Amino acid sequence: MTMPSGLPRSPDTQSANLADILERVLDKGVVIAGDIRINLLDIELLTIKLRLVVASVERAKEMGIDWWEQDPALSSRARSGELGRENEELRRRIAELEARGA
Repeated sequence: MTMPSGLPRSPDTQSANLADILERVLDKGVVIAGDIRINLLDIELLTIKLRLVVASVERAKEMGIDWWEQDPALSSRARSGELGRENEELRRRIAELEARGA
């Protein structure tokens, strides 16, 4: 790759620029939004709404986006909370069954 002056650009400079761009994007955040609509004879058959947010975890939390903290597949904290609730529910059901049998 050459610079505007015609001098070749070193790979280190290129990777540093890419790292700077990535850091800025993650720091500020980027939102990409779009809609896809499929119509046939003025009848809407399908609408797809796409929203993509690219940001660092800290920036996402500042924006109020923290869904991964509640998802048991992504968070061990959420997983342990879900297991605790399930355990309490099972204990309650066992107690009810024992009360009926007595």
